[in-house]
Amino acid sequence: MIRPMILLAAASVLCATAAAQSGSPRIFNTVKQKLAAGKQVVGGTVSIPDPDTYCAMANSGFDFMWIEMQHSPLTYQDVAHMVGACKGAPAMPFIRVPDATEGDIQKATDLGAVGIIIPMVDDLQKVQNAIKFAKYPPLGKRSQGGGQYGALWGSDYRQIANDNIMIVAMIESPAGVAIADELASMPGVDVVFVASTDLSSFSGKKQGDPEYEKLVTKVHDATLKAKKVLAGPLAWKATRTGYTFFQGPGETSLIRTGAKLALGGAPVGETKRGVAPTEGAEK
Repeated sequence: MIRPMILLAAASVLCATAAAQSGSPRIFNTVKQKLAAGKQVVGGTVSIPDPDTYCAMANSGFDFMWIEMQHSPLTYQDVAHMVGACKGAPAMPFIRVPDATEGDIQKATDLGAVGIIIPMVDDLQKVQNAIKFAKYPPLGKRSQGGGQYGALWGSDYRQIANDNIMIVAMIESPAGVAIADELASMPGVDVVFVASTDLSSFSGKKQGDPEYEKLVTKVHDATLKAKKVLAGPLAWKATRTGYTFFQGPGETSLIRTGAKLALGGAPVGETKRGVAPTEGAEK
C-alpha cells in the first residue's frame, strides 16, 4: 500500500507541473487561495516560544497562525524553530513584525512566513518599505539569503515567493484612518486590518460610539472599494459585513477556556456580542 506521504508528495509534484505548464504561478499559500475563493479565514494568535504549543495550534483548524512579535519576547530564532517544527501544518505562518524594517522583514520571510503583518500604520512609507523588503526583484529589494523557506515551500520558492507572500497593513489610529483610501489602493497591499482596541485607545472612543464607528466605516468602505481584503478581530465575524480575515484568540485564552469547559464551567464570553475584548485586559 502506498503511504499517504508518498501520495502527498506525488500530488505536490503534479500540481507544480500543471502550474508550470499552464504558465500560472504555484500558489501554496492556502490563505490566499481561500480568500480568492470568497471564503473567510481565521488565525490563532501565538506568543509562547514553544514548538509543541505552536504545532497544536497550527493543526487545530485555524487557517493561519498570527505569530505575535510586536508584543511578545519571541525572537526570530524561536519562531524559526516553531515554524520549522510544523512543516506541513494546515495553518499558514503569518508574523506581526515589530516594525517594517529591512532586518525584521528579511528574517520573517527567510524563516518561512507567508504573511507579513505591519503594525501601527499611520504613513504610507512604512507600508511601501514592507512591500519592498518582502518582495524579490523586480517588485522589491528582498535580498537572496539563507533560511528554511526552501525546505518549507519547495525548490521553486524564489520564482513563486512574490505570488504567495501577503502584506497585511494594520490601521490602529485616526492618523491611519486618514490615509485609508491611499493605503487600500496601494499595489502590494493585500489586507487592511482594523485594530479594534488600539483604534479605541488612540481615538479615545469605545466600540459602538458614533465617532468610533465613523472611523471604522471609513476603513471598511475604502478597503472594499479598492477590492482588498478587510480584516478585524474575531468578535466581528458574525456581526459586521465585509470582513473576511480575522485574528483569533491566543494560546493562554484557549487553554483557560478549555480548562473551564473540562471542569464543567462556562467559558468567559464577550461582555457584549460583537465587541472585541480589550487586549492585555485578560484575567
